[in-house]
Amino acid sequence: MLVVALSSFSPPSFADSEPTLSVVELLDKQLKNEVGKVVYVDFWASWCIPCRASLPWMNNLKAQYQAQGLTILSINLDHSRALADEFLLQNPASFPVIYDPKGLIARKYKLRGMPSSFIINRQGQIVSVHVGFNQEKKVAYEKELIALLNSTAQKP
Repeated sequence: MLVVALSSFSPPSFADSEPTLSVVELLDKQLKNEVGKVVYVDFWASWCIPCRASLPWMNNLKAQYQAQGLTILSINLDHSRALADEFLLQNPASFPVIYDPKGLIARKYKLRGMPSSFIINRQGQIVSVHVGFNQEKKVAYEKELIALLNSTAQKP
């Protein structure tokens, strides 16, 4: 089960874990705080061509739907933090980014490709997993998010 809380981060930023928390524990802790919201979790890397289009789209989603209860969290899988930082200079993120160079979160959630995303309902349950990003998928993902945001269950 996934669940997210990151209101205190200034984008583009990396959520650094407390010394005793692994990146997996950090994500789990953050997600537990987001029960009651719809969460879009995105996995990306600097070498991922479709990720260049998905980050601006996620910025727009956040701006458009945050007031309705949408939270966006992204996990960067670059082996070098410098690559991720350079990518974020070119493609800023208005949402928190967790840096996971060892791919621990990716392994936990069994990623099948890049970019990958998980949509989590207001009850904290993963309701869909997506691989890839293009115009058609963007429309489908947004429709799915809107449907969840419009559901009456546990609105913030």
